[in-house]
Amino acid sequence: MPGLNKQILIAACLGVLIGWLVGGQPADSSLREGVLYASSLVGSIFVGMLRMILIPLIFSSIVVGIANLQAHHQVGRVWKVTLTYFVITLSLAMLVALIAANIFKPGSGLSVNLFADAMDAFEASQLSVPEFFLHFFANLFQNPFAALANGSILAVVVFAMFMGIALVAGGERYRSILNVFQEFLELMLQMVGWIMRLAPYGILALLIGLVAGQDAALLMTMLGFVVLVFATTLFHGVVVLPGILYSVTGKSPLWFWRGSREALITAFATSSSAATLPITLRCAEHNLKVRRSVAGFVLPLGATMNMDGTALYEAAAALFVANLVGIELSLTQQMIVFFTAMIASTGAPGIPSSGMVTMVMVLQAVGLPAEAIAILLPIDRLLDTVRTAVNVEGDMVGSLVVDKFAGGEEVVSGSDANVSDEKA
Repeated sequence: MPGLNKQILIAACLGVLIGWLVGGQPADSSLREGVLYASSLVGSIFVGMLRMILIPLIFSSIVVGIANLQAHHQVGRVWKVTLTYFVITLSLAMLVALIAANIFKPGSGLSVNLFADAMDAFEASQLSVPEFFLHFFANLFQNPFAALANGSILAVVVFAMFMGIALVAGGERYRSILNVFQEFLELMLQMVGWIMRLAPYGILALLIGLVAGQDAALLMTMLGFVVLVFATTLFHGVVVLPGILYSVTGKSPLWFWRGSREALITAFATSSSAATLPITLRCAEHNLKVRRSVAGFVLPLGATMNMDGTALYEAAAALFVANLVGIELSLTQQMIVFFTAMIASTGAPGIPSSGMVTMVMVLQAVGLPAEAIAILLPIDRLLDTVRTAVNVEGDMVGSLVVDKFAGGEEVVSGSDANVSDEKA
């Protein structure tokens, strides 16, 4: 029987093939309806199981990760390297998008009238920049039980960080509590292993529904923009991120892709970096050999804050909409798009099509009509697949970069670590 990696690859290929065949059936075909219903059911169960363990996994991994890093006096360095990496990769992603959009000018040959019905039916929620900041920071600090129950990932991350630091500050008094969290994390990872046995079936079902549900005629009218976003996103994922990985760690891109294959395919199929997080953690620790303390800190944080693919897409989409409505954005306005897309992608939840929520903010930042977001809705689900895969890839590359700088050899003793931190 082939291994899990091969099973997932086979399932992905079969899902695309079956989805294409089913998509060619008449809309009222009983075969089409039956296959789509079955794929929707199986796909929903798989994603639901991942979401079931998502919040407890995030909470326990960050608490344990922070506690372990603090215990080795490494948390300061990890914070600096992690945030620096996030800012650099997000900036590079948006630069790629803005340069490509200025060269190829997608959307300049299309007519907005093609999408008049969609724009009339779509009601965009108005969200100004000050309101976005107010909403973003207000959601950072919530009742932890409400955040856990409601799945407010960013609030869970913040509370888990506070608890991890408090456990270390309390020293031996809280050692037993830390041991409980460590055992709980082991329990969650065991459950991830069980769920992963169902991954080939879940990915098969998700890809059938995704491929069969696309409107080819509508996609053709926006082919230029679709191709541009795919090309720039893949360039970032195939050239930029592997280049950073190789230059910092010396690791081969092929070695990385082999080790991260399960997570990248799952991210592509689910379009959710948050739902993929259990598998991302598993790949980073087991296949890429990232220390658990680093992976448990960087990856959950990255699933919330580091979204290279989303930032790239939002920057390109803003220029695309500007071309559609006949507005040429100045360099200053494009810089506003740059920084607004960075902030918006940082605050976007790791769920399918979350970029649509924050896209309104990016459009309004430069005076573009928020209602124009309806133009992007028909193709968003398709584009969401590849940008989510790049989001997850960026997080995994980041965990390797941070692991390198956090110092596998430097975490040997308290005194040595202190010396290293002072140098950092």
